[in-house]
Amino acid sequence: MADDEIDYNIVFPDAGTSERHWQGTKEPVVILLGWAGCKDKHLSKYSSIYNEQGCVTIRYTAPLKTVFISESFGYKELSSTALKLLEILYDYEVENSPIFFHIFSNGGFMLYRYIVELLHYDKQFSSLCVIGAVVDSAPGSGNVRGALRALTATLGPKISPLLRYVLLALFAVSVFLLRVVLYPLTKYIHKNHYDAVQERPPAWPHFYLYSRADQVIRHRDIELFVETLKLKGVPVDSYDFVSTNHVSHFREFPEQYTLKCRNFLVACMKDSDGTEIKKRYQVQNK
Repeated sequence: MADDEIDYNIVFPDAGTSERHWQGTKEPVVILLGWAGCKDKHLSKYSSIYNEQGCVTIRYTAPLKTVFISESFGYKELSSTALKLLEILYDYEVENSPIFFHIFSNGGFMLYRYIVELLHYDKQFSSLCVIGAVVDSAPGSGNVRGALRALTATLGPKISPLLRYVLLALFAVSVFLLRVVLYPLTKYIHKNHYDAVQERPPAWPHFYLYSRADQVIRHRDIELFVETLKLKGVPVDSYDFVSTNHVSHFREFPEQYTLKCRNFLVACMKDSDGTEIKKRYQVQNK
């Protein structure tokens, strides 16, 4: 694959399924942004939630180096990826359809941050109609221990123990210095995803799915983030699965998870005439 391409998957529903669910209106395009190290076979299980509901789905997971290295050191590599993802909508001529996001963990949220910034500032995307977003197990802020757990899980068991410890030690020291100790200074150069979106949040509705048992993302981070968005007038709801691990809510409660996601999408569609949608993401630019 060429350097300027990204590895994504797009699925179109059959016409009968779309018509049955959306009855003549344009079916939504759901963009799923996977967690760090997510395999497409796992992300495809989530996209089936929406494919079976007659939606177009686009699946993408950012490479590990951009999540754990580029972002940690302030390189905005994901910004160009965000641009390419939005351009896919035009390539497949679905830019006039309602757009819906499903984001997983900090790995997906870091990329979502740059998508939001493009929708705020780039005029070429001003006609896109975003109707809502589901956020699963994110966002988290300044949690070095959680980041180490995520990296450990991502590296997997095949890597040698010595190399594992070296990589984890280097990562821990770097993140602690740049994102904790020096962050009061480095944030003026590169804000983290948590602060950037919290400062200028998108105005479309959000639904945060999380668990107080999550050992990677602190539930307090998500709850504080949700409260901040509410204070800024963003329509936001949340649900605590209480006992589930990081990005494991669907695996543990598939029917409940599916129903919540589909109901939220339907609610967003019902409230998604063109004028209302444009207001949602333009209001934050005033």
